[in-house]
Amino acid sequence: MSDDPEEGFGEGVDRSAGDPRVLFAMNAVLSTGFALFITWGLAFVDVWEFTAVNVATLAILLFAVTYLVTS
Repeated sequence: MSDDPEEGFGEGVDRSAGDPRVLFAMNAVLSTGFALFITWGLAFVDVWEFTAVNVATLAILLFAVTYLVTS
């Protein structure tokens, strides 16, 4: 065993798989926030209408694409 704190941290990170529920929650929150921002921006330039359905649709699409790319 080494007294180097960075080596111990690296070993812990290498062995940790993480909790998939945290990843799902982060993906949902970030996808929703990004969908809000994109939908607002597109509505601002009169390309797309800012509605809850449009935000939810884009958030679901972003969530699905992110999930497929990262798994």
